[in-house]
Amino acid sequence: MTADYVIIGSGSAGSAMAARLAEAGKSVVVIEEGGSDAGPFIQMPAALSYPMNMKIYDWGFQSEPEPHLGGRRLATPRGRVIGGSSSINGMVYVRGHARDYDTWDEMGAQGWSYADVLPYFQRMENWHGGADATGADSAFRGHSGPLHITRGPRHNPLFNAFIEAGRQAGYPVTPDYNGQAQEGFGAMEATIWKGQRWSAANAYLKPAIKAGKVRLLRAYARRVVIENGRAIGVEVERGGKIEVIPAAAEVIVAASSINSPKILMLSGIGPAAHLAEHGIALVADRPGVGANLQDHLEIYMQFQAARPITLYKYWNLWGKAMIGAQWLFTGKGLGASNQFEACGFIRSKAGVEYPDIQYHFLPIAVRYDGQAAAGGHGFQVHTGPMRSKSRGSVTLRSADPREAPAIRFNYMSEPSDWEDFRAAIRLTREIFAQPAMAGHVKAEIQPGLNLQSDDELDSFLREHVESAYHPCGTCRMGAASDPMAVVDPECRVIGVEGLRVADSSIFPQVTNGNLNGPSIMTGEKAADHILGRKLPKSNLQPMLNPNWRTAQR
Repeated sequence: MTADYVIIGSGSAGSAMAARLAEAGKSVVVIEEGGSDAGPFIQMPAALSYPMNMKIYDWGFQSEPEPHLGGRRLATPRGRVIGGSSSINGMVYVRGHARDYDTWDEMGAQGWSYADVLPYFQRMENWHGGADATGADSAFRGHSGPLHITRGPRHNPLFNAFIEAGRQAGYPVTPDYNGQAQEGFGAMEATIWKGQRWSAANAYLKPAIKAGKVRLLRAYARRVVIENGRAIGVEVERGGKIEVIPAAAEVIVAASSINSPKILMLSGIGPAAHLAEHGIALVADRPGVGANLQDHLEIYMQFQAARPITLYKYWNLWGKAMIGAQWLFTGKGLGASNQFEACGFIRSKAGVEYPDIQYHFLPIAVRYDGQAAAGGHGFQVHTGPMRSKSRGSVTLRSADPREAPAIRFNYMSEPSDWEDFRAAIRLTREIFAQPAMAGHVKAEIQPGLNLQSDDELDSFLREHVESAYHPCGTCRMGAASDPMAVVDPECRVIGVEGLRVADSSIFPQVTNGNLNGPSIMTGEKAADHILGRKLPKSNLQPMLNPNWRTAQR
């Protein structure tokens, strides 16, 4: 089996690249160790808590004991299935803020400013804003791409109550946080179409495979084969045998921010001293491989409901069976939504240029692992800072390709992380005290109103912060002259010919919000770099709060 391009990973970026390269007439092989995404646990949006907790779909990574979180090890789910993490995520669609990409450009990723990336978001989107998006500027959105973007029906009154509480607290209501103005409260968008998870596999990879343009190879990628400074193929293991899949043009690594640096290091690309520790022959000394690891942390602020209007009434075997049956037979009902249907983006204080706190509202008090809060009917909001200064790393434990890497996020290592989280808690309490929400709140479950001081909140945070599952940055993009850059702005691995990386690992800095959308955009844009073309820059201007220097809202 040979091809022009061999892509490691069928996730968000890998699927998009495969489809666009094949569309241009190139032959493509996609290597994916995981299996099928068929079945309700993945395809039913409301079942989102299941696939990321199932070994058949998830690599099962955990962080090393985190020193600033009392030695806790946090789960780091990554998709091990066709579609990668887009097949196990929460389906929330956030582009990120315009200033995120301008910052990338300023950090050395030239050609990745907002004006550069907006056309790729537009190319990939099939946006169904509809009447719910009154006031939105649809010129910012795409309308004919493969990725369907929809909004939930918001039938539960708590969704609109949350948005109204944000307005009452003095924040704007944004008609489209993925359009001209991110800041404010409004409807949340999702990669859901006709009641089904619309993963990168459903949007890109399966149609390309069906058309005969892409071949999917079920195999375990061990390393990139490099001869005389050029990548010539990928060494894989399948059926108990090791073989090489040759690439006539290039190898592209799109294996996630955890596995992509691991594969590079196993291939001899990384910090020279670290590779020497494990007896790996050096091909290119790139100390940035595995460094710059970032993530979003969040807490679940949970409230006991004053009335039994939450989803808790379905949180039993019979209720779940009813929802599942309705979805299986009709594709509709509560099973057709991820239940994240309202959101908010605010700034933590005056002087912050653009939002640095995100909200996902959920009309039930429950964890990602499916554990419901005690006390019956409740609801929650997921919140946390968007731009932590803490940085971690991904390193090898050994030269064994089958051994999981060591993941050290170094969470909460910066004083500003604690300050920003305290601000998020206090601002959230203020929002939930507004008339639109106050009547729905019987009590605060967690953190609990008995926790008020900085020290009390810090103790709660140390025990309860969780990953939002947005790791990125471990193969950072930058100028070729930057010693810590791993890939240049064309996604080419610096110091090796015929090899690129394109996934969330190349992000110089984590973007605002969930990373699935930016990862797909990365695959779209990388495909054009590979093909030697690019879309014209956009001249659309995003909106910033004109009073950001002097006002928090």
